[in-house]
Parts: sequence; structure tokens; C-alpha cells
Amino acid sequence: MSKFSSYNFAGQKALIRVDFNVPLDKKTFAITDDTRMRAAVPTIKKILNDGGSVILMSHLGRPKDGPEEKSSLKHLVPHLSELLGGITVLFANDCIGEQAYLTAGMLRAGEVLLLENLRFYKEEEKGDEAFAEKLSKLGDVYVNDAFGTAHRAHASTAVIAKFFPAEKRMFGLLMEGEVSSAEKVLHNSEKPFTAIIGGAKVSDKILIIENLLERATDIIIGGGMAYTFMKAQGGKIGNSLCEEDRLQTATDLLAKAEAKGVCIHLPSDSVIADKFDAAANTSTAPSNNIPDGWLGLDIGANACEQFSNVIKRSKTILWNGPMGVFEMEKFQHGTKVVATAVAEATQGGAFSLVGGGDSVAAVNQFGFTDKVSYVSTGGGAMLEYFEGKVLPGIAAVQD
Repeated sequence: MSKFSSYNFAGQKALIRVDFNVPLDKKTFAITDDTRMRAAVPTIKKILNDGGSVILMSHLGRPKDGPEEKSSLKHLVPHLSELLGGITVLFANDCIGEQAYLTAGMLRAGEVLLLENLRFYKEEEKGDEAFAEKLSKLGDVYVNDAFGTAHRAHASTAVIAKFFPAEKRMFGLLMEGEVSSAEKVLHNSEKPFTAIIGGAKVSDKILIIENLLERATDIIIGGGMAYTFMKAQGGKIGNSLCEEDRLQTATDLLAKAEAKGVCIHLPSDSVIADKFDAAANTSTAPSNNIPDGWLGLDIGANACEQFSNVIKRSKTILWNGPMGVFEMEKFQHGTKVVATAVAEATQGGAFSLVGGGDSVAAVNQFGFTDKVSYVSTGGGAMLEYFEGKVLPGIAAVQD
């Protein structure tokens, strides 16, 4: 049993770092996607059910110069109360200071307090030790349940843990799920292990591809980044996205893969358009022979079949990045086909981990969230984890 699950929070004030950085409507400040809030509910409920009380701290947005209305966590209070079954959620208009300490000090078992935005203080992002210590005085136990910020060396994620003894600092259920799923893929993957890497730029994914060359049996490359590889191999890519300064990198990655016996799968054909526009004229072409003036915006029918076959015979699947411009209906077919194949493989016993903003948006949009093994809440954090980096928010709790 995990440390968190076996810990009895009765009579304890649990200070939880959550990731409530949710999108808000610019005019009404209504929450437009509550995924991150819902993800924290099981952790909060376990503590309350034990007879503990909860103090929640988070950032929201990127406030530049102290407090601002659009980044206030007060906008989250009514919905958080609803998610927790209607219990009253108290709010402190600061994350340190007299009101925060008084309200936290008077919290009774079963009560929840939400603190104001941590980033209203510049000390948060600077990883300021004195600020972290002030925050630590609000609770008896520290719980980090914010995987989305685990790669940031901030006061509330990487520094605060040192002010709690080892037995009183731990991951919440969300963080535990994230870490164990990532560990399973990185260190205990069943073969064949297929990594599906999409998105626009090779430069964003070099480190993750290099790290996966040590572990995966197959790497599928889709999205805009595929055309840099195509051009590196001497292909004609028309006006498709290409990082000219990464052509040698792409060549090197292909050579490394071959040396290690890893199969790199590039899309054999593409859905092409005469402009980057939802209303563009479309056609299809081999991915290495796209006419001038046209650009690849999705994988074609042959690539869909090619990628699906690889995915369906896999036992472990990591998916990070879409296959095309799936936000436009004309160019979402490839991403949808991949999502379907991942779901089918999962149903057949494969372990599938989906992470990275666009991939998560895709599985949500196409209704596959419950048909894969795990959907990660942390885009940047997951990427860095799979690049082999030590995440400060994880290391601080494990030390």
C-alpha cells in the first residue's frame, strides 16, 4: 500500500500543493475545463474521510506584478465546493499572512481552505526558502499532488518539503498514479513498446526520442515534425513545416535508431492542403513527394493503416503529440485513427499512457479518455520525465 493510502490524517491539517491552473472565461471567469480540479478530488476526499482538514495551494495563470482579478483562485471556490459534494470551501485572500494563518489555525476536521494564488508572490517561482517556510507553517503534513508543476523548482513544489519530516511529506493519489504509470513505461515496459511522438517541432522532442531509443522497440513519428525527417532523407515536402537547422539532428536520430535496432515509422503518405486553413483545398500525396505550394497537415490513409498495425501489436504504448492539425476537422482523421488503435490495443491487454496537452485534448475530444490505461495531467512535466530528467517536485518528496 502507498504511503498516502496507509497514512491516517485524523486530526491533521494537510497542506496540499494541487495544480488548479485551469482555463477561465476571460469575461465571466467561469472555468472552461475542470480536468485538473477533478483529478485532485480523490486525494482531498481521503484526507477529509480520515477526519483531517485540507489547505489547498496552487498557482493560476502567469500574473506579472502581484495580485490581479483574472488570476484569483477565488473564482474556483463555488465549483470546488460542488466537486466536493457541496461542502463549504473557505477562501483566504492571501497564501501567507495573518488571514491565511488565522483561518488555517481554526480549521476543523472535514473543512477545506483554498489559499490565494501562490504566484502573486515572486518568491514562489524563485524557489525562495523563506517563502516556502512561511507556507509550511500552515499545515502539519505536506502532500504534493501537482504533477503538472513537478518539473518546476518552485517554493511550493521543490523547497517546502524540507520543512516537514520524511514521514510527513508524501505524494497524493494523483501524483502517485502519474509517477507509477511513467515508471512502468520507462523502466518496466513489456515489449513490443511503441512510442507515438507527434507535434510540430523536432527540437521539442529530440531528448525524449533519444531517451526512448534505449527503451522502445518502435517509434512512430507524426505531425509537422515528420517533414523534417522526410527532407533529411532527401524527400520533397513542398511548403510543409520544416526545421532546416534540425536536418542533421533528424539524420543522426535515424542512424542511432538503426544501430540500436529500433524501428522508426514515418508516415508514408499525407493529407495535403494548399494553405493552412480549415477551408483549404485538400489532396493526398506521398509524404516524401509533396508538390510545391502544398503542405502536409495530417497523415494519409496508408500511414493510418501502417501506424495502426504497429500500435495494435504493442504491449506498451506511450503517446505524446497529435498526428496532424486535429483542431481542424479536415485534418483530424489521422489522430482519431491513432486514438482508436491505442484504445483497441489497451482493450487487448496493452498498457497505454497518454500525455502532453494536445494528445490529452485529442483523447478527450474523441471520447477515448476511459479507453486508455492512463491520461497524464502534466504536459511539460511528463515530457521532462521521459527525457530522463530529475523532476524537482518529485525529488524533494523522495529525498
